[in-house]
Amino acid sequence: MASSSSLLLFFSISLTLLCSCTTLVTSKQLGLEFHHRFSDKVQQWAESHGMPATWNTEEAPRGSVEYYELLIKHDLHHRHGRSLAEGDLYSFSNGNETVQYLAYLHYTYVDLGTPNQTFLVALDTGSHLFWLPCNCQQCAPHKSSTYGNIEFTDYMPNASSTSKSITCSSDMCDARFKNQCINKTGDCDYSVGYASGNTSTSGVLMEDILYFTKEDATNELVKLPIVFGCGEKQTGDALTIPNGIMGLGIDTLSVPTMLAKNGTISDSFSMCFGLDGTGRIKFGDKGNTGLYETPLVVINPYPYYNINMTEIVVGNKTFETEFTVIVDSGTSLAYLVDPFYTQLAKAFSAQIEDKRLVVSGLILEYCYELNTDPNNLTWPELSFTTKGGSPFPTVQPIVLLYSKNSQDPVGYCLTLIKSDDFNIFGEVFLSGLNVVFNREELVLGWQEADCYGAFKNNTMPYKKKSSSPAPAPAPGPYSKKSWAPHISPHIILNSLIYFLTMIFSIFLLQ
Repeated sequence: MASSSSLLLFFSISLTLLCSCTTLVTSKQLGLEFHHRFSDKVQQWAESHGMPATWNTEEAPRGSVEYYELLIKHDLHHRHGRSLAEGDLYSFSNGNETVQYLAYLHYTYVDLGTPNQTFLVALDTGSHLFWLPCNCQQCAPHKSSTYGNIEFTDYMPNASSTSKSITCSSDMCDARFKNQCINKTGDCDYSVGYASGNTSTSGVLMEDILYFTKEDATNELVKLPIVFGCGEKQTGDALTIPNGIMGLGIDTLSVPTMLAKNGTISDSFSMCFGLDGTGRIKFGDKGNTGLYETPLVVINPYPYYNINMTEIVVGNKTFETEFTVIVDSGTSLAYLVDPFYTQLAKAFSAQIEDKRLVVSGLILEYCYELNTDPNNLTWPELSFTTKGGSPFPTVQPIVLLYSKNSQDPVGYCLTLIKSDDFNIFGEVFLSGLNVVFNREELVLGWQEADCYGAFKNNTMPYKKKSSSPAPAPAPGPYSKKSWAPHISPHIILNSLIYFLTMIFSIFLLQ
């Protein structure tokens, strides 16, 4: 399909930044006059105070089906949050919102120390250690064009009255690090390597206060001691992570494990991955009505969130199969080994009518010309059947391809890459889902959700928010596939596609 002329293409991705400022408004009502939040009275009050309308009267006129759907969604949202979750729900003190930022991963703001220091950390279910740049010998820069307008800071132990060093004699010095200790009274040094062969973080373990908010009417602030890495030296791709990584894995060093050990928060958490790039993280969450589930499979020496698949469904084609996949929020794309990769990709391609594109330098193999409005783009339904029979859908498994000379997309690609060893579902295959990591019962749960309170279940219809596929990723210096340690590095060398805020040129050969 090559031709004598080549078309210069660019990949781009829009960046939405999560505001770290939150405002808590409290009010007292006198008298006995009550109004529903969608009432005319409340609507008028909001408009008179320069606040956003409580609902869009053009999209959902009073009395319409859409209007009552809004009422039901609001009621269900509050009912789910208050009564369907087992135990109390907690979020970080800045809120439960997350956002796709560098490398297409989800980030959120956390507060640590006394007084609190604020950090924008990457959320990674595929690794275990929580670390922050600290006493830096070699760390990511505080400012960069890839960060947008954000200027980052390092954790400063001396500025926190609750900061404590972890010594080698402490029970909190993990056994794998004790072997590196020379002096029992000295600091507990740590060193963690990641998937890429030259990527690591090292420093000393410390303890400080991490802040949470109870998600109820009290908004109670909860302070919990957390062991984390004071990352003095980063190498490889860790030098592109400006504010550190929060490991959410199963290991003893992960934040969820420490929260459960403390006894304040139950051993389960959820992450919602919105199609619009926003999301939610909630600790203590065991899910809502209509949640699909499958057993978690803990495989040594890879203690990750593994689940077993028994079927691949691509449009009108079904493959009975059996394989294990890692559910990893620290991976951008999706990876399958053969024969599963080839079976899925060829079945997908056979049901696409658009012309195939071959893009030089792009590891996404199955790309196609776009001959319709992106909002009208259709593709074969792609889903998997997990052990136990629950369907695991991929709501939006494609990304858009943009031209240098136009703001309109010219193509689209299946976000699946051939792997040589591990099967991994990264964030693109989790988009549109609320995923529950129920570690207490060793169960993974999921359901389609918009991350604003609407969930798809077996008892109520669910209307997806209109959303065209995300822009395609740009190759760039962020050469990392997953932050899960121990996965062989040769996959990383082949995976140069990462979702950065930049424009990078590639060639399309026809």
